[in-house]
Amino acid sequence: MKLRFKEQQYQIDAVNAVCDLFEGQPKKDPIKNIFDRILVEEGGIREEVTINIFANPRLKLTNEDILKNLKKVQKRNGLKTSKELNSLDFTVEMETGTGKTYVYTRTIFELNKRYGFSKFIIMVPSVAIREGVYKSLQLTEEHFKEIYNQKLNFFIYDTKKSNNLTNIRNFAQSSKIQVIIMNYQAFATRSIESRKIYEELDLMNSNKPIDIIRSTNPILIIDEPQKFGPTAERKLGEFNPLFTLRYSATHKREFNMVYRLDALDAFNKKLVKKISVKGIEIKNTTATTGYVYLDEIIISKDEYPRARIEFEQRQRNGIKRILRILKEGDNLFELSNNLSEYRNGYTISEINGMLNKVRFLNGVELRPGEAFGEVNEDLLRRIQIRETIKSHFEKEERLFKKGIKVLSLFFIDEVKKYRDYDAPDTKGIYAKIFEEEYENLKNEMRNLINKDYFDYLNKFHSDEVHEGYFSIDRKGKLKNPRTKSNEESDDESAYELIMRNKEKLLSFDTPVRFIFSHSALREGWDNPNIFQICTLRHTNSTMAKRQEIGRGLRICVDKRGERVDMEKTGEEEFFDVNNLTVVANESYESFARSLQQDYLEAVKDRPLKFTIENIKGIKLGDLTLDEKLATDLVVDFKVKNYLDENYNISEKIFEDIERGKFEVPEQFKGYKNEIIELAKKVSESTILDKVISNEKSVNVKLDKLTPNENFKKFEKFWEKIKFKTNYKIDFDSNELVDKVVERINREFEISGVRIDITETTQKEKLEESDLKQKNMFQLRKKESLKSEFNLSNIKYDLIGEISRGTSLKRETVARILTRIKKDKFSTFKKNPEEFIKKTISIIEEEKATTFIQSLVYKKTGVFDTEIFTINNFQGSLKENLLEVKKHIYKYLKYDSKTEKIFAQNLESGGDVVVYAKLPQKFKIPTPVGFYTPDFAILFERGKTIYFIAETKGSLSSMELRKREKMKIDYAKKHFELLSKLNKTQIKFKVISSFEELLDKINN
Repeated sequence: MKLRFKEQQYQIDAVNAVCDLFEGQPKKDPIKNIFDRILVEEGGIREEVTINIFANPRLKLTNEDILKNLKKVQKRNGLKTSKELNSLDFTVEMETGTGKTYVYTRTIFELNKRYGFSKFIIMVPSVAIREGVYKSLQLTEEHFKEIYNQKLNFFIYDTKKSNNLTNIRNFAQSSKIQVIIMNYQAFATRSIESRKIYEELDLMNSNKPIDIIRSTNPILIIDEPQKFGPTAERKLGEFNPLFTLRYSATHKREFNMVYRLDALDAFNKKLVKKISVKGIEIKNTTATTGYVYLDEIIISKDEYPRARIEFEQRQRNGIKRILRILKEGDNLFELSNNLSEYRNGYTISEINGMLNKVRFLNGVELRPGEAFGEVNEDLLRRIQIRETIKSHFEKEERLFKKGIKVLSLFFIDEVKKYRDYDAPDTKGIYAKIFEEEYENLKNEMRNLINKDYFDYLNKFHSDEVHEGYFSIDRKGKLKNPRTKSNEESDDESAYELIMRNKEKLLSFDTPVRFIFSHSALREGWDNPNIFQICTLRHTNSTMAKRQEIGRGLRICVDKRGERVDMEKTGEEEFFDVNNLTVVANESYESFARSLQQDYLEAVKDRPLKFTIENIKGIKLGDLTLDEKLATDLVVDFKVKNYLDENYNISEKIFEDIERGKFEVPEQFKGYKNEIIELAKKVSESTILDKVISNEKSVNVKLDKLTPNENFKKFEKFWEKIKFKTNYKIDFDSNELVDKVVERINREFEISGVRIDITETTQKEKLEESDLKQKNMFQLRKKESLKSEFNLSNIKYDLIGEISRGTSLKRETVARILTRIKKDKFSTFKKNPEEFIKKTISIIEEEKATTFIQSLVYKKTGVFDTEIFTINNFQGSLKENLLEVKKHIYKYLKYDSKTEKIFAQNLESGGDVVVYAKLPQKFKIPTPVGFYTPDFAILFERGKTIYFIAETKGSLSSMELRKREKMKIDYAKKHFELLSKLNKTQIKFKVISSFEELLDKINN
């Protein structure tokens, strides 16, 4: 099979955008010059030899000429025009899957045809992308020969190959189009091989290879420039390029943008596949065995090793999994907000960078990619694999008769899960699950699918249809790629194998249709017929979803190698064929939110159109543009020719502003300056979010936040409440056991494990508002399944788990369990985790009721004032910070709208002398966990009043969480003790507003 290419207008537009920059440059043959004279001794005769170098002709255009051309190109392509030309660097932005490699390859041919340029360097950030470029140049060779009647001469600069220097000499001495493909590690690292380019070598006639390359005045093409850091950028300057072209879907820095085809345009123009999402989430289960996942160990020359760890944390809306960078000594019990599952020994005792492992005090050890305590991990992965195969079969049956082969790609976190050479059977758990589910689903579909298609399925056994692409060690075994922190793998063997099989995979004669890979296929590789992507791994929160999804965005090809684009399918059928399904190991909502944010980031700098929809809701000082006012303003701008036919801001408005001729309609009198600022912001392609409001949106980031001078006023209050306490309880355990057993027997109900599968698909037309409102997907199907898997074979220390969660003796827990009715106790097998969780919850609630009568606090020590120093303080003045004057800090970080309003009232309250939002380290121990009140407030109203306030939106006891209410009830006893110790009343109340606080004080 041979891939076929065709000319597409958007790609030709991108080529012309670059080539038109040099309009007026005369076409010249390469410059022939003498690079060096050397003495060669042969047969006893000494003679001088010259090296003829063919170089790119110098630019005859001035910077002013190029700037004029640049502005013309930018206006043509609807881009913001550059005011000056600071460098000969030009940016082309093209969404993943739209053929940027094709575009810059054709640009090479076109620059040669128009101006005679013939020396090019394609610089890439990794071996993966380098191999992809090399393969692409091979695949397009015949296509471009038909158009330009010549071929490129290209080679990879590989430090491990012996013909490098010969290739460089040929590059310099040939007058034909010459291309070097190079990953920057090949010349910009400290290895012996990479330094050769800077050494005087005999094979180079005692010249440095870098000097020979730079003497050709090469044109530098950078693929994925956002992956090059400042050091790499400086190194690239050593090639002394004639000019530089930068190609990417996600530029971090724009130089002079000449062409843009972003994610939104690519989708709406049907240049990429549509995305559908299957989000899979296990419900009605909460880990009670101390879930911990080690993502990576971070090594730094300036700090001790740290670890990026995922664990569970109690939050306001339930228990969530979070990813944090931790150090030795960090305690997961505290960081999880006192989740009982981390109570025993989950303090990090060692982070060993050399052995690549993390150890906890309780003996649990983890290596990167390993999880502990994930009871339902295998269940979730099995469902994902099954749903991927199911989607594959459904899509494959439809496309089989169209001659389109369907491929599916699985991303995994560990090679061992696919191939385990230490086991008798080398198939890993994922390979075994895949083959089981493949055969099961194939047999289920036997009577439901087309006979020809089923005959095709039946040709191959399940162990033939899947394959893994990983790095290969010297013994021929698969291994995880070598990586440093978040850098890409530098292993070549995997990439060579992938590129070699690209066309073969698209043939129906090849049985492989399912591919398992580590990070090797994350980038630098695209196969147009990837229709399913499944992530069988923990997704690093710092990794953009689009990076993996990009592997499947290309428009598919049929068995003749021809693109199945809109010309072939028609508009209505295009997305029926070109549809990528992502099977996510998280809920649909979570996955979609993250993906949509990535897309929003990708289009944030696109030119903003001055439309009613886009400006509606914007604030002009104290005036908000409702639909009528927005309509009035757009119509006024249109009538005055301030908008072009596409509703982009025209130059005329700025000419009128400069001449003093700009006027606004009567309803906008007094807002002229605000409208001018709005027009400027819109014309500068500013993201809509930044022009919605004039409110402060300053981000505050401080290494340390320490108390201000107000703390001196607060000190007399602090002297009264700085005491640490502990409690003692004397209670009848029989009474507690009776109450717990009675409640369990009366109200205990356990839900079975439920699997939610949410299937959605992208809308067929996307607007910017869809991205802003996180509304780019529409629901296709949602189903909930009861688990078919028996969880009762998992070994639990049931008594131990409940004992740890409640701090009761094992004996007491055993007495409770033995008295539970048989039908209630049997629900343990239905869902062990929920059984444990609910039992602990009932015991804790009954403990609190029993203990409150017999609990006594006593003083044990004092808190140090250091608890008021906050490290790594950060927040946003728009979202969660207030600048304050009566508080003990310059900023107050609020947790809710109630707290924000309350603090604003404290600032204006005449009787308030000083107040403090108490730090999390100010912990009051209670039988149901530590408690920290919200505010300590010092009033002066004829006398000094010390008030501790817990702010809640509602005071209804039923609306306060039971455990929270228990903590508050215990804390009252703590402050009663402090009032006795100080012989001064310290008021402690739960309040819902500042007005209620005043009522409490007045009373």
